[in-house]
Amino acid sequence: MPGDEEQQKRALRAELRERRQLLSDSQRESASDGVAAQLHELIRAHGARSVSCFLSTTTEPGTRRFVREAVTAGIRVLLPITRADGLLDWAVANDSDEVSEGLYGLPEPTGEVLGPIAVNDVDLMIIPAAAIDRTGTRLGWGRGYFDKTIGSMEKCPPVYAVIYDSEVLDSLPREVHDQPVDGIVTPTQTIALSPARH
Repeated sequence: MPGDEEQQKRALRAELRERRQLLSDSQRESASDGVAAQLHELIRAHGARSVSCFLSTTTEPGTRRFVREAVTAGIRVLLPITRADGLLDWAVANDSDEVSEGLYGLPEPTGEVLGPIAVNDVDLMIIPAAAIDRTGTRLGWGRGYFDKTIGSMEKCPPVYAVIYDSEVLDSLPREVHDQPVDGIVTPTQTIALSPARH
């Protein structure tokens, strides 16, 4: 029987998914430009040479332009590949736009597959989310891939989630397994947080 938190999360996810689907192409394009600018600035601020990111779906704030530009600038970018066991493999992004469809229809890289521990070498993690609250609680899409990854890392680098401005919320339901993030990147701003890690 799902608890109250899980039911609240489900309802919120459905609402957020619907809101994202209502965005126009020009709103998506503008968000992608804004996210790229914010992420480049974040990388500079952290002096990051290696980052993990993700290939955005059509409804997520666009990260693909950022990934292309980061690769061109000599940044090592790891992209996640979903596995049936709930873990993530990783592949190094290259300058090709070739993408395959992974589990759940998610866009994934086509490069050489590295195991789950490859992400331990990154200076900064950039992950997807449905919403984030001001304490760093992240609402994901319910499959737990990033919570598992972050929770299993010995020395987790700063973790920033990419969302739309309207998805920065005052509070979100939080369960024990939910891993907080260190910051939020939206098309217009980057917000550093001080999360309480378990």
